Amino acid sequence: MLKIKDIKKKFIRYNSKKQKEEFYADNGITFNAKEGEIIGILGPNGAGKTTLLRMIAGILEPTEGTISFDGMTYEKDEIKIKKEIAYLSGNTKIYQSLTTYELLKMCCDIYEVDKNIVEERINKIVETLNMKDFLHNKIEKLSTGQTQRVNIARCLVHDPKYYILDEATSGLDIISSQIILDFIKREKKLGKTILYSTHYMEEAENICDYVIMINKGVVIKEGTSEQIKKDTKTTNLRDAFFALIGGTRNEE
Repeated sequence: MLKIKDIKKKFIRYNSKKQKEEFYADNGITFNAKEGEIIGILGPNGAGKTTLLRMIAGILEPTEGTISFDGMTYEKDEIKIKKEIAYLSGNTKIYQSLTTYELLKMCCDIYEVDKNIVEERINKIVETLNMKDFLHNKIEKLSTGQTQRVNIARCLVHDPKYYILDEATSGLDIISSQIILDFIKREKKLGKTILYSTHYMEEAENICDYVIMINKGVVIKEGTSEQIKKDTKTTNLRDAFFALIGGTRNEE
């Protein structure tokens, strides 16, 4: 189980008077994520979603609070944890001069995948994400949707237990988006734990077991989609979010 307890991240910025000031990108966020569960992290730009996921992925260090994976912490078990997680952000860069196959093979080497099963693992991933047609094409020649599928694929080679996906379908066409969403659903059935950040409230309603809404660094509401809609007397998560923040003016 993934346990997030009272996570805070403080940064320094300059105000309009060019004076330094402290602010919290995330301020006291707590939740748990179980096996076979998809947790949706929802909120607008600047809400603190990406900062939160980067802390969970071990890229940023929290100012306060604790993060543990099956009782392991980054302070004591960083290598073990990173072998169990896959992190994907919307702007992840990958080697443009490599082919899809070459990148996957390289990732297998990095994660020390048993050489006896490398080809089998790659073939299974290619089938899962429908990548056969561009397996031997250079990444620089791929479309946005194809490149994002390759990005997902390189997260799969070491068979992680935890997925941390930040805006995985942002900017993709409907076919590529659906391939990735179907993949997420399949991994859930295999007992994987998935954190899924998205701007698309409809996606969250479709695939998430539990939703955490964040605004200005704090959790403003959490629960199942149905619970949140019921509590806010709305029919969809988009309307629920605006009901919670008092409309679009307050968001600005």
